[in-house]
Amino acid sequence: MVNVVFLHPDLGIGGAERLVVDAALALRSKGCKVQIWTAHYDPDHCFSETKDPDLPIVCVGDWLPTSICGYFHALCAYIRMVYVALFLIFFSGVEFDVVFCDQVSACIPVIRLTRRKKKVLFYCHFPDQLLTVRSSFLKRLYRAPIDRLEEATTGMADCVVVNSQFTAGVFKRTFKSLSSVHTDVLYPSLNFSTFDTEPAELDGLIPTEKSFVFLSINRYERKKNLALALEALKDLQGRLSGDEWKKVHLVMAGGYDERVPENVDHYKELKDLSTKLGLSDSVSFLRSFSDEQKISLLHHCTCVLYTPSNEHFGIVPVEAMYMRCPVIAVNSGGPLESIADGETGFLCDPQPACFAEAMEKFVKDPGQRQGMGEAGRDRVLKRFSLDAFSEQLYQYICKLTE
Repeated sequence: MVNVVFLHPDLGIGGAERLVVDAALALRSKGCKVQIWTAHYDPDHCFSETKDPDLPIVCVGDWLPTSICGYFHALCAYIRMVYVALFLIFFSGVEFDVVFCDQVSACIPVIRLTRRKKKVLFYCHFPDQLLTVRSSFLKRLYRAPIDRLEEATTGMADCVVVNSQFTAGVFKRTFKSLSSVHTDVLYPSLNFSTFDTEPAELDGLIPTEKSFVFLSINRYERKKNLALALEALKDLQGRLSGDEWKKVHLVMAGGYDERVPENVDHYKELKDLSTKLGLSDSVSFLRSFSDEQKISLLHHCTCVLYTPSNEHFGIVPVEAMYMRCPVIAVNSGGPLESIADGETGFLCDPQPACFAEAMEKFVKDPGQRQGMGEAGRDRVLKRFSLDAFSEQLYQYICKLTE
């Protein structure tokens, strides 16, 4: 039996966390013994599978700060993950053969401190250094050594996999000293059984008189460009008759953590924007929704609006397509690989008018949802099944332990 330990910074409810949980479940199904180690875990703010007693979650180092006076988030994240790795190696007594780590590569050289060399698989969702805006000289000065450390430590992994062809290209352009490092693409998957449940009632989330429900699912972060959904809805209003507009509604469902100031601030910004645009009666906001609520929303909505540009992969479009729900997404990044334009949804420029034009098609031709929905379901079954993901990941683990 192969023992695999997962190291992840914060076991919340984002796409990276979904990948880690699915990877752990996949390897467990292949007979591996798995544990997830993290610096933060809140059972009330996580995926339901993490509450399974057969999927051990170990949380250490949560007492360490996540920032210093609201700054130095990256430095604190690195320190927290190094602490987790040190605790695993020197104080836990846990036996392991392979470490699966993602997001923070600084823990990789710590793994090398073990007497017997352990193998490391690093999953690159996206280079961390590209997720930060360098708005000042001091910020660039602060990030310079962290960026170099990220590149150097990523190159120490025995195996590097990425979540899309798009990310693979970005990896090569960003980490120039790692040109010899081979990166395989391991697309995130869906655990279909999670979605194959009877949809629950919406409990008043959507007014009953609304026939066309557009759904945005993403964390309340500015880089997700959620305002685009609101602005597109306003543009759509001008394209429809009064009777048609009365049947349209938008649900903004987002990951929300009160510990994260940006989540709190951006949620308020979006609500203020909906009021400013005169859309308050046509928009519902939902924070930190449950898996049951997400499944119900995907089942009942007309279409999903996916607004981030250059998204590394984006699991939401895949979830939506599996639920036979078309997707309107920005024509860049991962959605170029997951969505078939004109077949399972529409790929658009990140402009309100472009999104509104695509949204209008579903209002004018309601039957389009069914055809695209079936095509989306077929695409997910062929390309993003958990079985294919599990087998590919298991083969990586087997090669590392040969």
